[in-house]
Amino acid sequence: MASSSTSRSSSSGWSKEQNKLFERALAMYDEDTPNRWQKIARFVGGGKSPEDARRHYERLLEDVQKIESGDVPIPNYSTSAANQQHRYKNYN
Repeated sequence: MASSSTSRSSSSGWSKEQNKLFERALAMYDEDTPNRWQKIARFVGGGKSPEDARRHYERLLEDVQKIESGDVPIPNYSTSAANQQHRYKNYN
């Protein structure tokens, strides 16, 4: 019974650290790499399966496509960055 809960949790959520590892693994193992998803899943760890890694990649592609098509507004980071700089100057 513990293994089923482990596989459910491993496929459902990705931590910030796992996402960073996932991005690094994608850079290391391109689409021509044999057993790409197995290698990526092993690199990420945390019980992720090759299928988990492949599905995560497909969701990432969908997100990028939505952003590029204008379906998702891009946040205005420059305003936020300017406010951060202003606050930093006030502390010095």
